Amino acid sequence: MDRRRFIASLPFVLTQSKAAPRRPNVVMVMTDDHGAWATGTYGCGEMYTPSIDSLAKGGAKFTRAFACTPVCSPSRMTYITGRIPSIHNVQDWLRPEDSFEPTSRRWLEGHPTYTEALAKNGYVLGLSGKWHMGKDDMTQAGFSYWATVPGGGGPYKDVEFVVNGQKVRTQGYKTDRVGDFALEFLDKQRGSDKPFYLLMPDYAPHTPFDYQPDEYRKPYGNASFNCFPVVPKHRWQNKGMTSHNGNRKSMHAYSALITGIDHQLGRVVKKLEEMGVRDNTLIVFTADQGWSAGHHGIWGKGNGTWPFNMYEEAIRVPMIWNQPGRIKPGQSLDPMISSYDYFPTILDYCGVKAPADKKRVGRSYAGLLNGERRPWRNRLYFEYSNVRAIRTENLKLVMRTKDFESEMFDLEADPGESRSVFNDPKYAAQRTALQKDLEGWFAQNGAPPLEQWRTTVRQHLTQYSN
Repeated sequence: MDRRRFIASLPFVLTQSKAAPRRPNVVMVMTDDHGAWATGTYGCGEMYTPSIDSLAKGGAKFTRAFACTPVCSPSRMTYITGRIPSIHNVQDWLRPEDSFEPTSRRWLEGHPTYTEALAKNGYVLGLSGKWHMGKDDMTQAGFSYWATVPGGGGPYKDVEFVVNGQKVRTQGYKTDRVGDFALEFLDKQRGSDKPFYLLMPDYAPHTPFDYQPDEYRKPYGNASFNCFPVVPKHRWQNKGMTSHNGNRKSMHAYSALITGIDHQLGRVVKKLEEMGVRDNTLIVFTADQGWSAGHHGIWGKGNGTWPFNMYEEAIRVPMIWNQPGRIKPGQSLDPMISSYDYFPTILDYCGVKAPADKKRVGRSYAGLLNGERRPWRNRLYFEYSNVRAIRTENLKLVMRTKDFESEMFDLEADPGESRSVFNDPKYAAQRTALQKDLEGWFAQNGAPPLEQWRTTVRQHLTQYSN
């Protein structure tokens, strides 16, 4: 090649060498009603979760990750929109008429989602599992593959899925089928030059405890279930869950449901390795909200009591990020993060610019995964219908509407939240300051005063009574 032709070829050579690397693939596994405490890596030695534990060992585990809302639908809405319930308008779990029957609607309509942002930036998106955000049987929000059982719960054996608009009657265990459809989506990505995002929100360990295969029950045949407190029933216990208190069968079922999820995670990891894409795939493991299984004398999540509760077990979730070669293994990170932070974080991590949205309240913690040390917040905010809360490093204030009792806990002196100090004169100044902060934050973000929370409700709310 003569000198003139060589110089003319340089722009092409330089352009090729500076080509942007392919964005990471993502698999997000989300469990349902799964407290962080109920995994081996978070301290429950009897819980058989080898795949989850391996994920944490090889990546970053957040020790103080929380859901903004301790119940299914509004929590999922917050994850996907970055908005709080009084702004996205879903403040309790969606009943059938709101979720999948002809009267249902797309509750995400009008709310920007991180999934649509990913789709617009070249990602291929697949869903296998629970949606529970309206029109459950219809592909939406940027997804092109859709396998779900409409609704939020239901039996675990021989269920009917809707797969890309077609009803498919399946045999066997529902959680195994969620795994099957997840693998089918991954197989469809073989050889593609586009990155993928697989959302795999399981139904387990949500009730009913009607069926778990023997292989997932077997690890607990001789278990003592010492991670399940057996204490007197809470005075506010939801009557519908009372039978589970101190019930060894319920403990066994809950544990087996979690082990079933762990097995599906293991299948997904193996598939990614077989495809040769594991190193370029981020896996996120989390839950929509937590769960009390005897803690405080309660079985249930936020609606395990009436009035609703904001106990740590109901709002603290597992949150693990793992990508070989990009996220340093063995990290245990303690900044307080919320489900409303996931939207900006996942887009930041994937190199996708988040669309501007004044109604979104979270911030990206992607830098924390790379060891960055930056100033971070020291408080989080929560809401569930007629209850709002603020949590600092050592205090939690739980404010309810005037019909119900409010609470305050000193998390340093009383980590088990066994004694409310709301009316303790020694905490009066702190209570006043926290209440002002709580009210100011919600007002600043467009929410009505607590007593007017119903003004933003659009769905049919469940009636609770004790």
